[in-house]
Amino acid sequence: MTKSNLHTFHIPVMGLAYTIDSPIRVAQYGISSVIALADDDLIEKMRNFYSTKFNFPYEEISQKFHDYRAERITSYLNLVDKIVKEKFENFKTELAGSKAAVENFIDMLPNTSDIKKGFQNLLEEGISFKENIQNYIESHLTAGEIDVNIMTKLDKDNFIKNEQLPIEFNDAHAALRGFANSNLESSLVLSAGMNPRLYSYFENFPDFFPDENNKLRKKIILKVSDFRSAMIQGNFLAKKGLWVSEYRIESGLNCGGHAFATEGLLLGTILEEFKQKKEQLIQSAHELMIKALEQKNKVVPNAPLEIKITVQGGVGTAAEHEFLLEKYQVDSVGWGSPFLLVPEATSVDQETRNLLMNAKEDDFYLSNISPLGVPFNTVKGTSNEFLKQKRIDDNKAGSSCPKKFLALSKEYDPHGICTASKKYQDIKLEELESKKDTLSLEEFEKSKVKITEKSCLCVGLANASYLENHIKVKGQAQGVVICPGPNLAYFDQEVSLKEMMHHIYGYKSVLRNPNRPNLFIKELRMYVDYLRNEINTFSRECSTAQLKKWNAFKSNLLDGIAYYKNLFESTPVFTGDLPQLDSCKSELVSIAIPVNELV
Repeated sequence: MTKSNLHTFHIPVMGLAYTIDSPIRVAQYGISSVIALADDDLIEKMRNFYSTKFNFPYEEISQKFHDYRAERITSYLNLVDKIVKEKFENFKTELAGSKAAVENFIDMLPNTSDIKKGFQNLLEEGISFKENIQNYIESHLTAGEIDVNIMTKLDKDNFIKNEQLPIEFNDAHAALRGFANSNLESSLVLSAGMNPRLYSYFENFPDFFPDENNKLRKKIILKVSDFRSAMIQGNFLAKKGLWVSEYRIESGLNCGGHAFATEGLLLGTILEEFKQKKEQLIQSAHELMIKALEQKNKVVPNAPLEIKITVQGGVGTAAEHEFLLEKYQVDSVGWGSPFLLVPEATSVDQETRNLLMNAKEDDFYLSNISPLGVPFNTVKGTSNEFLKQKRIDDNKAGSSCPKKFLALSKEYDPHGICTASKKYQDIKLEELESKKDTLSLEEFEKSKVKITEKSCLCVGLANASYLENHIKVKGQAQGVVICPGPNLAYFDQEVSLKEMMHHIYGYKSVLRNPNRPNLFIKELRMYVDYLRNEINTFSRECSTAQLKKWNAFKSNLLDGIAYYKNLFESTPVFTGDLPQLDSCKSELVSIAIPVNELV
């Protein structure tokens, strides 16, 4: 292994708060993690918290500052960078002075690690240990990456009174600027699809272009759900002279947070396509990039820059982890939701962590609570769910909407309104009431639920950090929203960081429930259910386009099942899953797609 990939896993972004400080917690051990840049208010409060904790001076960046959102993000990232560097230096000093510390550290590394073998050789040398350990540490160890995430859809226009600010003050643009102006040498993860206007904004920041040594000070990671999307987005950026350093493949449904379903394309077939066409992805982007760099009179690399392929979504055992690394030759595997039960790694209040530990398979579900109108993985029984329902019962549905990050609907206000807000829901409920006489009771109640089920994610996804760190939560009580993937149903206990790493690397499992479907079967089941629900809940007359979409979806699933059948038959670790695969196929075949009688 190289200095840059000490581990074969990374911790993806989770919610707004759950990985907001993960680098401070785990980066000294070489573990990479991702900070969400959506909520600058949370970021500012965490900067205050950690400045106090580590004795750094703090001066508030209030909303009165001209570019407060970007300034807050830059200042927090610089603080995280300082703290991580300080903790990493302390950790290296600890290793250099203690064999026990070295033994404990290498116990957290995979057996395939050359660095682990190097440390073991030094320990066996005995008397020369102290002389050689310092040089070995300096030449082989590095802290984990402090990566950041921007959800490209969260690019709300901003105003001062009725005057719209320039585009660069849009939420995602300001977040990009905040990262670009920081001291970090790391990556920006772009998720939720292409935003051409935001992608063009990257051209304003030199750190995203290669230097004379073909080095990128700041890198771009694209979170994608299929190869076609990767090719389109990668080439779009390449035409601007920008290189995508990593394609982070995520399961369309078997993931945490917002779920962006593919057209029935399953994770295994997607990974196979990336494996077969990786060189095509590299060459296509390289050719476009060098043309763009020549036109801009910038440094032109003489060879393609590095591209990594990683995967995440529903991975839960060491066998699955190792299989993905070997079969599809990915560079890293993302482990997200299981780390919600690791207090050393993520920011979760104890009440919510207890909820997750006790939740069963049926408690995890794909909801409609997101104001974005995108399916959202969550769990039953959250404090947010309780408080939201109480407001509905008291005829006070909706949130006060203090942050407005999701105030994207222009239906009633050119400035934008969030569909989870009381303002929006009052209008919609009044409209519904006026139609009451024309609807059946069932139609009326269904429409009401559709309006009021939206949750205030801006507050709900941030509250866990406030509660964990005893930071005062102001305003209307929203409780906690948490967005684990369904894979967390099979993890039922709080574990230490070392225990989780032992689980990932196959030393000792933390799973106590043996009845866990493998990640491919779980995702397939979710897609079969997704198709069935789509057809059953489609109330309008089916158009030819809709029918074509469903037929293509079903066909892609059948192709995926055929692929898995060959894969499982040739892979001992999955052979026992063939009956479940056949069961999924039978369910899928039984789903009848309507026929448009007008065609």
